[in-house]
Amino acid sequence: MPLHKGPGKHQKHHMSYNPFFGEANPVSGMTEAPPTHRLPDAPLPPNTAAQLVHDELMLDGNSRLNLATFVTTWMEPQAAVLMAECRDKNMIDKDEYPRTAELERRCVAMLADLWNAPDPSTAVGCSTTGSSEACMLAGMALKRRWAKRNGDRYPGARPNLVMGVNVQVCWEKFCAFWEVEARTVPMEGDRFHLDPQAAAELCDENTIGVVGILGSTFDGSYEPITDLCTALDDLRDRTGLDIPVHVDAASGGMIAPFLDEDLVWDFRLPRVASINTSGHKYGLVYPGVGWALWRDKEALPEELVFRVNYLGGDMPTFALNFSRPGAQVVAQYYTFLRLGREGFRAVQQSTRDVARSLAERIDAMGDFRLLTRGDELPVFAFTTTPEVTAYDVFDVSRRLRENGWLVPAYTFPANREDLSVLRIVCRNGFTADLAELLAEDLQRLLPDLRRQPHPMVRDKEAATGFHH
Repeated sequence: MPLHKGPGKHQKHHMSYNPFFGEANPVSGMTEAPPTHRLPDAPLPPNTAAQLVHDELMLDGNSRLNLATFVTTWMEPQAAVLMAECRDKNMIDKDEYPRTAELERRCVAMLADLWNAPDPSTAVGCSTTGSSEACMLAGMALKRRWAKRNGDRYPGARPNLVMGVNVQVCWEKFCAFWEVEARTVPMEGDRFHLDPQAAAELCDENTIGVVGILGSTFDGSYEPITDLCTALDDLRDRTGLDIPVHVDAASGGMIAPFLDEDLVWDFRLPRVASINTSGHKYGLVYPGVGWALWRDKEALPEELVFRVNYLGGDMPTFALNFSRPGAQVVAQYYTFLRLGREGFRAVQQSTRDVARSLAERIDAMGDFRLLTRGDELPVFAFTTTPEVTAYDVFDVSRRLRENGWLVPAYTFPANREDLSVLRIVCRNGFTADLAELLAEDLQRLLPDLRRQPHPMVRDKEAATGFHH
């Protein structure tokens, strides 16, 4: 074996190391809790810091039992591994991460084909952090197209956007941030979303577009996109006003193509200029990823697109934020590849079956009246029957929460502020077994609720659950 001599003279040098390496002080934090609203003075050992955070997070609700959120709460472990491999990649760096950029491009192409773009090769689109950003981008495109058509009057004229009062709050934000008047169609009677004719009557020469919702967050129902386009066609024939439609398909865009193939709502309608969806909802990906697509290059004004050098080529980008990880886009591509059309159809059908079965079980209890039955989005809303006076939906929500179930209760907007409902969102991972447990818990609570002298929740605003 070779022999090695030590150095003839002791060599002194300074070592540069990452302060995260090794434990800082094995007894720190043992006698005094670290501050929570300012930086601690000294480091903690990694295991100690991790345990403190872990223990506090145990007080969160169980995401699998959260029936308020549309957001995906379960993915396969293989997807989690891929996401972990990509969480350090800033996907805006297209030249550094060309394969991530390519997977994003493929997802856009797949969605263009899924949503029946006239020529999927000419449709344009991008990933976003979610539907909220996608809606902002779509709204910006609508406003810019309107401004170009009305250059002789804008900025003096004030643009407006027509939509149902049931839209997700991101559309209210868009109108506030980009100085657009929001014109909303109220609910009436048993119509809990936009009425096409009423929407057309709100349009004028300053209308940048009309938003149709494929899957209302309030009750899970589809808005009649075809009827909306027909009403706007009639408006054009009568007045010359040619108003584009944006379809907010945050949830329905990944349900209808697989379960409602005969429903025409997408780019098959020439008036539909753009569509968005949430990959992290029924796209079956952890938060946050969304998608925005335009039917062709003419629908997205060129001046809104920024261009970066992509491997010596041209890479157009359109986004509100700059840096974000590529993990969710990679997970979306994995899900598309993993399931295909048949896999998506099976998963979404299973989710709809759970929703319809649970809705029927709750309807059979006798205390509740269904507003929807989960046969569009796998979502349904219900309220108490007129005969129930001892408790209300807010009491039901409160008591279910005691058992770990997060079921939101909330009041509808204009003109149905008199109606308060519970809503259940069924997602992949909310199985028939879990639905059975929920139904059993609800059935078990009813005798106690019926014995109440009156509804117990006084402050309805404070009790209202998050329903978007």
